[in-house]
Amino acid sequence: MKKSTKLATLAATALLAMSFGPIASAATNNGYVFSSSSDVVTSGTGLCWRTSAWTPADAMKGCDEDLMPKPKPAPAPAPAPAPAPAPVVAPPPPPPPAPAPAPAPAPAPVPKAEKVTFAADAFFDFDKAVLKPEGKAKLTDLVEKLKGITLEVIIAVGHTDATGPDAYNQQLSVRRAESVKAYLVSQGIEANRVYTEGKGEKQPVADNKTREGRAKNRRVEVEVVGTRMK
Repeated sequence: MKKSTKLATLAATALLAMSFGPIASAATNNGYVFSSSSDVVTSGTGLCWRTSAWTPADAMKGCDEDLMPKPKPAPAPAPAPAPAPAPVVAPPPPPPPAPAPAPAPAPAPVPKAEKVTFAADAFFDFDKAVLKPEGKAKLTDLVEKLKGITLEVIIAVGHTDATGPDAYNQQLSVRRAESVKAYLVSQGIEANRVYTEGKGEKQPVADNKTREGRAKNRRVEVEVVGTRMK
């Protein structure tokens, strides 16, 4: 049994408003996941999504600024010579007050867009990548909630418990994420809208020393990024 560092799960939270536009697939660059509008995809807690290929050398402004090299401070400029005193000139008389402008008409109400995030945990049996009925029910409910949403990307991240070798668990977590993607596609979601990733046993949410804890760690976390009109 191996105990992994306990990390907080990327949970679903309401995010800020995003503009509508042509929908395109999410892309990856410099170790981060980008949306169709070329913005870095963030989790419900505001953290930038990194790919498995991310290294500190990929750190970018707005995501990992504390890892970026700090520029050297520029030398202080030499003090400028004091200007010669200006001649004293009497100010001109003030102009007459202008008439008060007419009040501007109130702007027409504009529909507001808000970013929405849904999360669902799909659980699996030991050493399996086949969705249990409970997981299918949660994903079906998630797809139903997506109606009326302008979908950008769905991020599915697979996890395992700590039983077995690291390399095997990494492959198993990827298969679990792919199983969730296949089910979402079977429910009408476009395949190129679903991004999958495996974390193996590295991000447990419960104690791997107990049967109940291991069952909770066998999961897939799903986050949906899109916009809907308020």
